[in-house]
Amino acid sequence: MNPFLEEFNTPHGTMPFDKIENEHFMPALEAGIMADRKEIEAIKGNSEEPSFENVIEALDKTGELLGKVTGVFFNLHSANTNDELQDIAKEFSPKLTEYGNEILLDEVLFEKIKAVYDKRNDLGLDVDQMTLVEKFYNRRAQNGALLKGEKKEKLIQINQDLSKLSLEFGDHLLKETNSYELVLENKEDLDGLPDSAIEAAGMIAKEKGKEGKWVITLDFPSFGPFMKYSNRRDLRETVYKAYTSRANKGNDCDNNEIIKKIANLRHEKAQLLGYDSHAHLTLQERMAAKPETVTGFLETLLEKAKPVAEKEIGGLKEYIVKNGGPEDVQAWDLSYWSEKLKKEKYDINDELLKPYFKLENVVDGVFKVAEKLYGLTFKENKEIPSYHEDVRTFEVFDGKGNFTSVFYADFFPRAGKRNGAWMTSYKDQFMRDGVDSRPHISIVCNFTKPTDTKPSLLTFNEVLTLFHEFGHALHGMLSKGRYESLSGTSVYWDFVELPSQILENWAFEKECLDLFATHYETGEKIPQEFIQKIKDSSNFHEGSATLRQLSFAKLDMAWHSKDPSDISNVEDFEEKITESTRLVPKVPGSASSCAFGHIFQGGYSAGYYSYKWAEVLDADAFEAFKEKGIFNKDVADKFRTEILEKGGSEHPMELYKRFRGKEPTPDALLKRGGLA
Repeated sequence: MNPFLEEFNTPHGTMPFDKIENEHFMPALEAGIMADRKEIEAIKGNSEEPSFENVIEALDKTGELLGKVTGVFFNLHSANTNDELQDIAKEFSPKLTEYGNEILLDEVLFEKIKAVYDKRNDLGLDVDQMTLVEKFYNRRAQNGALLKGEKKEKLIQINQDLSKLSLEFGDHLLKETNSYELVLENKEDLDGLPDSAIEAAGMIAKEKGKEGKWVITLDFPSFGPFMKYSNRRDLRETVYKAYTSRANKGNDCDNNEIIKKIANLRHEKAQLLGYDSHAHLTLQERMAAKPETVTGFLETLLEKAKPVAEKEIGGLKEYIVKNGGPEDVQAWDLSYWSEKLKKEKYDINDELLKPYFKLENVVDGVFKVAEKLYGLTFKENKEIPSYHEDVRTFEVFDGKGNFTSVFYADFFPRAGKRNGAWMTSYKDQFMRDGVDSRPHISIVCNFTKPTDTKPSLLTFNEVLTLFHEFGHALHGMLSKGRYESLSGTSVYWDFVELPSQILENWAFEKECLDLFATHYETGEKIPQEFIQKIKDSSNFHEGSATLRQLSFAKLDMAWHSKDPSDISNVEDFEEKITESTRLVPKVPGSASSCAFGHIFQGGYSAGYYSYKWAEVLDADAFEAFKEKGIFNKDVADKFRTEILEKGGSEHPMELYKRFRGKEPTPDALLKRGGLA
């Protein structure tokens, strides 16, 4: 029996991960497509005049089984994959793309949607109904529904090719990341590393059958501390070059040709649809609206940040030489020497703070923040099936004890999990027949695993990562919309980071840290002086950090805002584009595009700028909390009702103005970052 095709006999109808096997996915996909096609045919075959109810609302209700199957498959492909699943993806993804094209480009269905769209202003629709009509119409128009004949066939082929290439890109990057290991056999090779990093490296070695040695990998909990603390400059160089050259080595996992194909196919698709570039097409449904707005935004930040960054790097170089370091400062020196300077300037570092950030305590902390702001409580329920033994499962309740959401938390790296951190969902929220169907939300991270002698202790940056992803989770969990297509995080991509980035602000505040930051051995609360040092050091090298983000955003726009067909050498192209944001010499052999999963595998193509865009929103929005108190119930209620509950039910600027009373300006961001 296929568990996808049976009723889920699980708490809250959660995914029966304990019964799902790889062999179930393709038959379930076929069944999901068949069921969805039947629902679509019923809409197409309805002889009544097209209306909002019998076309748009009916369309929003289709695809329940298909959504379950694809949701599980692609989430596991990112969080818990294996060779068999990756092979299945080569059939699964193209088949899904083919069916997606069939529905998006179905002429009969589109004519019905267009009939409702054309008379939408005369139907007495409310704002979310109007948004839903426009979303369904625009999505099809921008994906070729208005095309005919050969052009439509060409577009279908492009979509199928892009689907395959994106999967291939991700598989290459994961294999490159997993295949590298620096094996250290002598204790002197560990010079400078804190005990926690040494113990973690020993555990990795043991897992890889190299007991008695130490292994450094390119997973960030291993790579990050090594670059920050290792006194061995030669080994830092080795590891850094391995990291920055992933999928750029001319081997079977090289991504150079793949990303050029992806960029060119995206451009060709945009041209077919009548747009100047992929960015022009993508930004139709973004707050920024057009590439010129994004470019101007990035240049404004660059103008503010670059002088600060140049001053920072100049001071760092002086410090390095003064302390006996190299005069030819390279990229693999920055994290190491910056950490030393930060420690000297603020008398604070990760190792000093980590004992106060035991993972379980930080998780409890974000739960308490959610309770104080929104009245939520979290109850662990081990009866909810999960896809890996490391995954924790929770039921979420509101202040009145009503069930609100399921919450999955997956925190540790493993061979089948891609790098980074993200929020996702297995079931989105929607209203149907008067019943509020609640969501199933997950966050996935890559934090340092517990060792034989220590629990998982987070760096402060990892604390921020957890708050960030939990902010996304709140956006999904607190959704209160009518339509699944508009619920939760189904918002403009340059708005989706507001709920995540604003929550990071709480982690800098004493009132928040006092809720959870206690020493894992003594139970002592984090000292006030440490909290002050966290705040004082929060802008340390902010100019340099801003330039790094601008570098990625400019690179993304360079790939997608003009014809990429003349890009023959990826490294040369990158060097030219990122010249204005570079603070140290480029490392030969490095090509961040080849590992830029956000834009070549994720959904951030022509959208990476949204991280900085959302920082403008979150800095401005947090001012409202600071004015009345970070746990002020009135402000929290307004943020919940106007932002978190609304999803994509109307234009995000309207939602933001209702919360804040005005449009945002960069002033709060520049002030917070010390760039004003």
